[in-house]
Amino acid sequence: MAELGKGVTAGKLALNVQKRLSRAQEKVLQKLGKADETRDTAFEELVASFNKQMVSNSAPPPTLRLLAPLPHSMHDASRRLQDCLADMYEPDWFGKEEMDALVEDTDTLWLDYHQNLTDKALLCMDTYLAQFPEIKSRIAKRERKLVDFDSARHHFSSLQKGKKKDEAKIAKAEEDLGRAQKIFEELNVELQDELPTLWDSRVGVYVGTFQSLAGHQEKFHKEMSKLSQNLNDIMTKLEEQRQLNEEANHSESTSPAPKSSVTNGSDADLPPGFLYKVKAVHEYTATDNDELELKVGDAVLVLAFDNPDEQDDGWLLGVKESHWSQKKDISAKGVFPENFTQKV
Repeated sequence: MAELGKGVTAGKLALNVQKRLSRAQEKVLQKLGKADETRDTAFEELVASFNKQMVSNSAPPPTLRLLAPLPHSMHDASRRLQDCLADMYEPDWFGKEEMDALVEDTDTLWLDYHQNLTDKALLCMDTYLAQFPEIKSRIAKRERKLVDFDSARHHFSSLQKGKKKDEAKIAKAEEDLGRAQKIFEELNVELQDELPTLWDSRVGVYVGTFQSLAGHQEKFHKEMSKLSQNLNDIMTKLEEQRQLNEEANHSESTSPAPKSSVTNGSDADLPPGFLYKVKAVHEYTATDNDELELKVGDAVLVLAFDNPDEQDDGWLLGVKESHWSQKKDISAKGVFPENFTQKV
């Protein structure tokens, strides 16, 4: 037998052509009213609901799909901004290491958000939509098999009513009718079970999809808010440090040389043992009773140690200027790290 293509023979092609002709002939006879047509009103209602469901689903999915590239584009814009900030940020500025870590965390957060939208939030909708082409194909197949069933039924009936009965042909027609009816009913029963289930599933699919979208968005914005607050804190402290540096530079350029030793005691507004004044540029939490707790911007009057041997490297002794101004005593004096302050 001649080959016409992979898996297709001349015999199969002829059989398919004959089936199409037979179905077309049966449909024409039904439309002309010369042959009755098997109708199932309940199933037709299921198909109408399916078609409505399929049409309504053709609009939201493309809209939802637009969400996937949006975070990617926004991530690119965010990354360019972070790269610009990282390039501008000089190593000796406050919070350089914190800034580098923040840039990395922001990039990771965007990647996770985009991945969650693509792989999780839209997965439920993709699974749901994947059913429609296959079910639509099976509905069309049921329609064809129904025409085959009606055709076989009419053929069998006509042979039975014929004047000259050919028992062999009648038996063959009855066999064909049984086969056509079985194929049709198997498809019919499956679809009658599946179509109502698919119709009822639409609410759960949309609820699940939008809940997932909202949940991932809420988590993303909550984490991004924390990173934005951290960035704001770094910028605030950097500005405070800049202002302190400007004040120090201005003081050095307009004031006489700072005192480098203990005053001679004739200045009553300064505590005994006063050396010079510093301002805190970092917060310091005291860990012992003899330590002085600092907040950014605190002015501290540095004092000389009664016993110089008691002074540890990198530590100073002092009293807050605000305390001295109010109390005029040094009972609240304490030690603090020198590198947390700047001389003014």
